[in-house]
Amino acid sequence: MSTPVSSPIPKRRRRQSSVEGTLDTAFGWAVGDQKTLLVRGIMCAILLFVFAGPIMTIIVGAFDFNTDPTALTLWPHNPSLENFRVAAGRGIWSYFGNSLFIAGFGLLIQISVAVTAGYALARRKFYGQTVVLGIFLATMMLPEEVVAVPLAVVLGDLPLLGISLRGTIFAIILPVAASAFSILVMAAFMRDIPEEIIEAARIDGASEFRILVQVILPMSLPALGVVAIFGFNGIWDQYLLPLVAANRTEDYTITVILRSLRADVEVGTGALLAGAFLALIPSLIVYLLLQKSLVRGMTSGAIKG
Repeated sequence: MSTPVSSPIPKRRRRQSSVEGTLDTAFGWAVGDQKTLLVRGIMCAILLFVFAGPIMTIIVGAFDFNTDPTALTLWPHNPSLENFRVAAGRGIWSYFGNSLFIAGFGLLIQISVAVTAGYALARRKFYGQTVVLGIFLATMMLPEEVVAVPLAVVLGDLPLLGISLRGTIFAIILPVAASAFSILVMAAFMRDIPEEIIEAARIDGASEFRILVQVILPMSLPALGVVAIFGFNGIWDQYLLPLVAANRTEDYTITVILRSLRADVEVGTGALLAGAFLALIPSLIVYLLLQKSLVRGMTSGAIKG
């Protein structure tokens, strides 16, 4: 009796998901096209040149001592720290310290305000809550140029207190101590935390402050990363506020002094790029330290459920 020969089982081809098909056809090319790899490579090269080119120019120009202010290269021909010495002679380190103090202290206050205000908006129902949210959104729609003059008036004569903060470091820190964006981000994230967890903490006898510190905050670390990155960059990049709040040039930040270096014909492009390189470092460090929290915070809403 002959044994029947079984036919080979055909290999199943992996079905391409709709997401992959959407990504492949987002720019108009067909799935499986032989030219796809070449087109993607060209597009990546163009994007790399557009976004990384200016950063490389700043880094190379800062360490390249070139007497020709119009010559910018992507490789240092004469490596030197002379540009930093010239920038230091214009007091760049003092302004750099001012920026670090303002950004660090201002960010600490901004995060504290965002956490407490976000918790109140997310977990408490009170009369006029919609109006408060509308006011927060309205402040995000106003450019800095619109509020510059009213802000200068308020800083010169604080309501009810009758004191002037102009010429002090608090005149720069106070306006950035509260951010509508940070408050709304924290409120949106805290609103998605399951109510059962908070109720269990209340049953155990935890106070509202303990619930916020020991329950809500550990679960809100991704949102805190988003707030920290955007908050630090927002404070660090302030240009108009130091001009309005400061009475002396010694109180300026590094963003303001870069404009002065650009206008100084005796300094040259190399010292300006050295100052720009110093201004780039803190934002880059903050992003590298908190990039994982940024990704989790930006994608947490998409993966819930």
